[in-house]
Amino acid sequence: MTPLPPNDPAASGRAMKVLLLTGLGALFFSYYWDDNFDPASLQGARVLLTGASAGVGEELAYHYARLGSHLVLTAHTEAFLQKVNFLSYVQLTSLALPSLTDSKGSLVVVSSLLGHVPTSFSGPYSAAKFALDGFFGSLRRELVVQDVNVAITMCVLGLRDRASVAEGVRGVTRAKAAPGPKAALAVIRGGATRAPGVFYPRRLHLLCLLRGWLPHPRAWFVRQEFNVTAAAAA
Repeated sequence: MTPLPPNDPAASGRAMKVLLLTGLGALFFSYYWDDNFDPASLQGARVLLTGASAGVGEELAYHYARLGSHLVLTAHTEAFLQKVNFLSYVQLTSLALPSLTDSKGSLVVVSSLLGHVPTSFSGPYSAAKFALDGFFGSLRRELVVQDVNVAITMCVLGLRDRASVAEGVRGVTRAKAAPGPKAALAVIRGGATRAPGVFYPRRLHLLCLLRGWLPHPRAWFVRQEFNVTAAAAA
């Protein structure tokens, strides 16, 4: 094999691609390899679970119950929850923080990919989820400064296979729904191991990274995610 000249632009480009792919591979390997989840650690744990009437909240309740946790469940109607989503997180966190500080507990926040990567036709929902990321990101830093041992796990979830959600986006988005029980179990694992973040499906982590590298994607790329004609009709 004849080596390419040292100043060959093609060789430099290929080398950069190899370095980039190697770096991404190392990042994902280090992020996902360390998993010391022990189901027995949740036996008898006290869990306050909001939004337990449907969706991933309902699946979380089933999983925690099977693992032997002591549950306190709250639920709202879908319409009410959309109105008070962000404020309810802030108020509940403020009320629970003294107890969590004493017990060295943890906060597990179920958010969405739309709280990191904005998409079309989801302005109010996306804004609420971005606000969650900002609030809990700031709170995490404050706890570190104050040397408070309370973990915050931010869970970034994609489209889930709830019937109501699937019907609402049928024919509009090309994204595939993820199974609700598996998403709930990923949330529980992340909370039990006090992980800073959970991404389910895991490919969402890459999408969030790409958002930082490519904050303003071209129109062609944006349109690939949606059936624009169906979305406009909706």
